[in-house]
Amino acid sequence: MIPERSKAARELLAFYAEAGVDVAIGEVARDFLSAPEPTPVPERPAVAPRSADAPTDARTANIPPRPAFAVPPTPDAAVMAAREAARTASSLEELRAILERFEGCGLKSSASRLVFADGTPGSRLMLVGEAPGAEEDKQGLPFVGRSGQLLDRMLAAIGRKRTDIYIANIVPWRPPGNRTPTPVETQICLPFVQRQIELSNPDVLVTIGQPSTGALLGVQGIMKNRGRWFPFQTGTREIRAMPMLHPAYLLRSPIGKRLAWRDMLAIQKELG
Repeated sequence: MIPERSKAARELLAFYAEAGVDVAIGEVARDFLSAPEPTPVPERPAVAPRSADAPTDARTANIPPRPAFAVPPTPDAAVMAAREAARTASSLEELRAILERFEGCGLKSSASRLVFADGTPGSRLMLVGEAPGAEEDKQGLPFVGRSGQLLDRMLAAIGRKRTDIYIANIVPWRPPGNRTPTPVETQICLPFVQRQIELSNPDVLVTIGQPSTGALLGVQGIMKNRGRWFPFQTGTREIRAMPMLHPAYLLRSPIGKRLAWRDMLAIQKELG
């Protein structure tokens, strides 16, 4: 390979790795920029002519045959199904089992496994992030990659361990390439995490990053809202909730750690 092309190839692979692309979608390379090949149209089987004296039902004569595959639910139908399913869970174990069976979110088909929660249910402090990453998808636990390691150190700084808290995500399945979940995917999964918060019943809820903050607290702008307390209705009572900067952001911008430290001290004070 020409040295210039070899260098360009290595840089492209490094870019893909940084962007979270770690799964090939085919064994043979395909040029998606070239003109697509025409799709052959299958021939229709010959249909025997109807006998002149054969009976004709006017109600069904023009109805096309039903497809042989299941039609995926519309987004609105998937959200309604998620609300109904989440409402039936009377415990966190039942909620996890319901999520394992739920087919309304397309992310389930591309993820390796469900990433439900970690820590101790019923803890006074609950943290909710955005979605699992590659390492979380492998282990089936939230916040176990580089961001999770930093989060563990932040919790240790205020005398807390994972066993002292409960951790979950808005979306329990990893989006392909670690992309941000779409608004539709978030809305479909939201009823489950809302029920998860209600069943865990914490005293303090911390939303990690803007996607989690926007979905649960309905506020935009993580920098202006981090460190502020908001009311959150669990369905049975009101608890205190605070947005916090995501550890992934702190890894990219270490200057933000001083703000995160203030937030951790506020959480420690609230918990007493």
